[in-house]
Amino acid sequence: MVTIKSLRILLGIFVISAWFLGFPIQAGAETWNYKFYTWVIKGETQPASDVEGHIYVLNKRGAFWVFENGEIATIEHVSQGDFVKGQGPFKQVVTVKFEDGSTITMKSEGIIGGTAAGAISGGWQSEILKGTGRFQGINGTQSGKAKYLPVEKGEAGPKGYGEGTLSFSLPSK
Repeated sequence: MVTIKSLRILLGIFVISAWFLGFPIQAGAETWNYKFYTWVIKGETQPASDVEGHIYVLNKRGAFWVFENGEIATIEHVSQGDFVKGQGPFKQVVTVKFEDGSTITMKSEGIIGGTAAGAISGGWQSEILKGTGRFQGINGTQSGKAKYLPVEKGEAGPKGYGEGTLSFSLPSK
């Protein structure tokens, strides 16, 4: 004869099991470090008349990332900046494309700043928006920092180099 206590225990085990199995299990979190080189494909600036040296910038950049695990990806991103004398905030949307055609798309915000010696650097934080191929269902963040070289004659904007970290998890298959 089944007692009420046994039924409650059985029901409790069932509820806990259903709760755990009801959620998609994420694969382990991964962190990929990389180094990159970037250049401006197309750049446009418009001056603002409020203070000296104030410009709005719209850029399309290309880049390649080399990950510590040996993978290589190309990047295309569009950014907009609001700079006074070369310093200020920017936003960008970045699509990372891997050799197998898989992609990761993210949205970033950051700051570009200069030094008294004229060196320009920047840093940003990103939220991963989506992935395709083997990155379908990706969730995570990205951060990076860059140094930019002086613009040379005929260039649409500065070349840059730097490093970053991609931290993410994928749903289990």
